[in-house]
Amino acid sequence: MTHVPSLEGAKVGVVVPAYRVARQIENVIRGIPSWIETIIVVEDKSPDDTAERVEKLADPRVVLIRHTENQGVGGAMRSGFREALKRKLDVIVKMDGDDQMDPVHLAHFVEPLLDGDADVTKGNRYHSPTSLAGMPKVRIIGNAGLTFMVKAASGYWANFDPANGYIAFRRELLERMQIDRLPSRYFFESGLLIELGILRAVVRDVPIDARYGDEHSSLSIPRTLFGFPPRLFAGLVKRIFWRYFVYDFSAVSIFVLLGLPMFLFGAGLGVYLWYDYAAQGVNAPPGMVMFAAMPIILGFQMLLQAVVLDVTGVPRFPVCEPLREAARAEKEARSHSRGAA
Repeated sequence: MTHVPSLEGAKVGVVVPAYRVARQIENVIRGIPSWIETIIVVEDKSPDDTAERVEKLADPRVVLIRHTENQGVGGAMRSGFREALKRKLDVIVKMDGDDQMDPVHLAHFVEPLLDGDADVTKGNRYHSPTSLAGMPKVRIIGNAGLTFMVKAASGYWANFDPANGYIAFRRELLERMQIDRLPSRYFFESGLLIELGILRAVVRDVPIDARYGDEHSSLSIPRTLFGFPPRLFAGLVKRIFWRYFVYDFSAVSIFVLLGLPMFLFGAGLGVYLWYDYAAQGVNAPPGMVMFAAMPIILGFQMLLQAVVLDVTGVPRFPVCEPLREAARAEKEARSHSRGAA
């Protein structure tokens, strides 16, 4: 039996980016439980009849948005987020249109947000070996190569499965984000985690099983391992700058300010001395070797300590208030106003 959460008046909606999912979209919408108030389907200029199939279902909860040009999953989610904010949905869940995300887990995604235990919940297919039984090997390899890089860039060292697109958000968090600047296409999930890391939102993993049909995987290992690192490095620099030099100034800030210049100075000096003495055909004096080595050692130690502090500084306190408490307070206020009247 499917678990139904106690919403206490909270409005929950689902955003479904839809591209080339005509065969699966009907099952996706039919599978979404009745306690979900709104289903926003964003048809991303799909060349098949995805939109027509959505319209034929005639589900009163469905809001269909049609793009005039393909914008990728990130562009579709931006449109879906804007519609969800306009409708004042309290919790917004992202579910892909390929029927790989089991709606039976929806309550487990929503409840931590209602209770105020997290700002965002995200699926994790790596919670047990049996959960990976149905996952294609190409995805396991791609995710393994991506995970560490995304952890470093976003600061969510305790979370896994960063490419998982089964995610739920609080409305207040989306209102703080610059939605129009979220990445398009396949970097969307990773770029989203970086933005959440800057806001220090609490992201909680929800164990789910991998579920795949006969669809072809769109994950490219070369694109993941060689295309993502430059963008993730840029995201790391952005997070460090905003988190430790704009919104806060801590020991991490000092270690980075001192350690990075020392490390680069020592490395640059070491390369110069090696080249200079090699051209002369003589060995470098021990004093000169140590003069280059010491900044490298000290700078590396400071940077390593900054990483340790960053790992232990994963956000633990949600930035959003518990929804259920707010709903109860609103109900009490309404009842008091009626009694006074």
